[in-house]
Amino acid sequence: MVAFMDAEALDKTIESGVAHFHSRSRGRLWKKGETSGNVLRVDEMLVDCDQDAFVLRCSPAGPTCHTGAQSCFYRVVSGRTLQPVNT
Repeated sequence: MVAFMDAEALDKTIESGVAHFHSRSRGRLWKKGETSGNVLRVDEMLVDCDQDAFVLRCSPAGPTCHTGAQSCFYRVVSGRTLQPVNT
C-alpha cells in the first residue's frame, strides 16, 4: 500500500512497532487496521537518500488492502485494461 506519514504518524509507528499514517480523508492520525484488526507490524523501516520517503517492511495481520486483497497492488495494466497480478 502507499500512505502518507506526518511526524506524529512516524513517532507513533516507531514507538508502537505498528504502522500509523496520517489519513488525509479523516484529517487525523490513523492506525492501519484500527477497525478491521488487520494491523501492520513493522519489521523494518528503510529511508531513502533524501530522508523524505520510507518503505516499511511489515508482517500483516490480514489483508493489506481495504478491498480484502492481500496487497493494494493486485492488478497490472495490460494495454488499456486492468488484469489480476499472477502470483
